[in-house]
Amino acid sequence: MTIVDVRILVEGASDVEVVSKALQGLALGSEYNITISSIIPTTNVEIAKSAAAGADLLIIATDADRVGRELAERLFTELSEMVGHIERMKLPLGHDLEHVDVELVRKELRNALVRAGLKTLQRIPEYMELRRDYLDLKGKYEEIEKEKEDLLQKIEELKAKLEEIEEEYARVKEENLELRELLKKRAKVYKLEEKWKEMFPGIKMPSIDIFSRAIETLGFAGKIIVGQGHVYAEDDHILEQLFKTVYLSLQLTQSIEREEENIEAIEGEEEKLEEEVEVIENEGENIEE
Repeated sequence: MTIVDVRILVEGASDVEVVSKALQGLALGSEYNITISSIIPTTNVEIAKSAAAGADLLIIATDADRVGRELAERLFTELSEMVGHIERMKLPLGHDLEHVDVELVRKELRNALVRAGLKTLQRIPEYMELRRDYLDLKGKYEEIEKEKEDLLQKIEELKAKLEEIEEEYARVKEENLELRELLKKRAKVYKLEEKWKEMFPGIKMPSIDIFSRAIETLGFAGKIIVGQGHVYAEDDHILEQLFKTVYLSLQLTQSIEREEENIEAIEGEEEKLEEEVEVIENEGENIEE
């Protein structure tokens, strides 16, 4: 059980002797579980503050006259926030050790301790409410601490993940730079239609399928890529070869189409002549008859 720290303030050195004598008849440790840690003789407020700070119970023992009452009130006002509880105790007038009634002082001490205890009992409901609030707050604090630990763990995990992402980003960025440099050195990308017009102005560009077939036929797969209206080539030389081949193919196709049209026209004339010959022969046979 916790020992209650009690300190007593008196006005002078003679009061220390009187109070000490009265305490000899009180079994404070066994009866009240308290200890009188010090008896301080002073009327100086600053000294009293230094001596009483942190006490569980402070007893202000002054004379019963007006001066004693005023000193007790002043000390009570100045020290009330520095100690757990303050009790007032009156010492009888003319209390030198030879003539004082020690039993009366002892009774006053006992009464001061009892009053302090009773006042403490009156505060038990308030204490219990505070204790409940404390336990609730403690529970919430523990929950918050657990959440904090979980969050800290997640933060560490996210930091580790971030480091991985940053490393991956740095690697990809480096690869991207290398690819950009490689593209600058080796590859060229053009808009397909613009490049065709540049090389063959006034000639309508054929469909992309023709370019794709030409790339396969020439063995340029991987070296030239056509798509999305653009053409990618490792160098201009093979690109020119591709375009010239497509152009030649286009011209040959058109020439073949023209030849086919001429052949169809000739065949049509031949059929017409055959029909005319057949008509003439039929007329000749009719004349002979």
